[in-house]
Amino acid sequence: RTLNNAFVVIDEAQNCTYMQLKMLLTRLGWHSTMVVTGDPNQSDLLPGISGLADVAARFDEVSNIAVVRLADRDIVRHPLVAEMLGVL
Repeated sequence: RTLNNAFVVIDEAQNCTYMQLKMLLTRLGWHSTMVVTGDPNQSDLLPGISGLADVAARFDEVSNIAVVRLADRDIVRHPLVAEMLGVL
């Protein structure tokens, strides 16, 4: 299936394998936007199984794709959450 005229959000992508992400990403159609979100450090999969970090690294080389990486300072929850993540 090709996703034409769509806004697609793939949330929690850290729980997808490389092949699953490839399958989802290659469904992008005309007049569509795809947003992939996830935190590679919070995967529920066994170590090395998540494909999110690999896909993001590969997309760094593609000029028409933006990869945004957030840091602890970008956390907008309670300030203690940022402190917790600094030690967890």
